[in-house]
Amino acid sequence: MYKYLIISAMVLMSCSNKARQSNQLAVKEAVEDFRQTMLHPDQSKFEALTSPLLTYGHSSGLIEDRETCIASMVNGKFKFLQIDLTEEKIDIEDKTAIVRHHFFARTHDAGKSPGTVNLKVLQVWHLHEGHWRLLARQAVRI
Repeated sequence: MYKYLIISAMVLMSCSNKARQSNQLAVKEAVEDFRQTMLHPDQSKFEALTSPLLTYGHSSGLIEDRETCIASMVNGKFKFLQIDLTEEKIDIEDKTAIVRHHFFARTHDAGKSPGTVNLKVLQVWHLHEGHWRLLARQAVRI
């Protein structure tokens, strides 16, 4: 009986670890999809990747809701030519993922000269109906 309990516990731990790795990969893919959509703005893709409750905090202190954030990306107010994400760390608790990364980008925002941004970013993702959606994002300059 004791042997049976040990084997059952090991199987459960193995399944739990596989689920955790699967979620990590799914979040990583969602972050990459969002990065690609920032480079090639598409309203329907942004809508699929974000929560209706999105709060998007820029390093300048500007806070945008989902509608404003998507419009700003799609209409070129914020235009990204290149985005590099490094030092990525993903932590998951139930249906919530916290993602931190270093964000370096070349930009050419509407009405401005080309520039660069060097940021630390915190993202909060929520698993909703089988899909990870960006719920909150905050950036700070470094």
